Amino acid sequence: MTSTDQSPVPQYRDLLDLTGRNLVVLGAGQGMGRQTSHALAQSGARVVCVDIDAKLAHEIAEEVGGVPWVGDVTKSSDAARLVGETTALLGGPLHGFVDIIGLAEWIDSLDIDEDMWDRQFDVNLRQAYLVSRAIGRHMIDTGTPGTMVFVASVNGITASRRHGAYGAAKAGLISWVKTLGQELGPHNIRVNAVAPGSIITPRLMAAGARKKPSGKSAALSPLGRNGLPFNIASAALFLSSELSSFVTGQTVVVDGGVSVMDPYAGLS
Repeated sequence: MTSTDQSPVPQYRDLLDLTGRNLVVLGAGQGMGRQTSHALAQSGARVVCVDIDAKLAHEIAEEVGGVPWVGDVTKSSDAARLVGETTALLGGPLHGFVDIIGLAEWIDSLDIDEDMWDRQFDVNLRQAYLVSRAIGRHMIDTGTPGTMVFVASVNGITASRRHGAYGAAKAGLISWVKTLGQELGPHNIRVNAVAPGSIITPRLMAAGARKKPSGKSAALSPLGRNGLPFNIASAALFLSSELSSFVTGQTVVVDGGVSVMDPYAGLS
């Protein structure tokens, strides 16, 4: 029997193949960045492993057969240098990036001083603007289609006590993603973000107990657990591949279902 639907069926596994693409991972040295570097490399991409820590950049590049690059992309000069140096090393254009860089600080909002406010916006938003400007212009100038993926946060969508500056910066990042998705779409450049919830990263495990995800945060999730860095890397891989070829300007929430729960459930 012949089906009435004669539309072509793609090889879905092939849509995940990143062979021939040069992709940058910013904040590649550990946690979500390290996992993302592995995810992209396993799918065939040549990965530029960017970290401000030279040791971490070289270690992850060796792990995935990538190219290490050391710099501070909160500085416009380093963001520009990133493009020039990596394209020379790779011998070809960049096809996009995954930007993991971010930093959360815990403090009551009215106690935030101007230095902390500036630091939160530099690390969580300014560097995203500088990187997307530098690599975006390069992609347009070379006619290279591709993807930009940012790691935002559920704190940019909802609100969390003592995360005032961090949440404001991540909300700005989510807005930036929406706008870039509109402007870069005609150049066949897709722009998206992943918004993690409670993720157990090496940085959190090394921090004080006050900052670590707890059994209480795991219990909030319908899945009954906290997330792991590979959960975010998996979403970043999807958004970097042709499996998401009709997705742009979006923020994909990866929080175990916490943000869709009714906070008043069980009170009536």
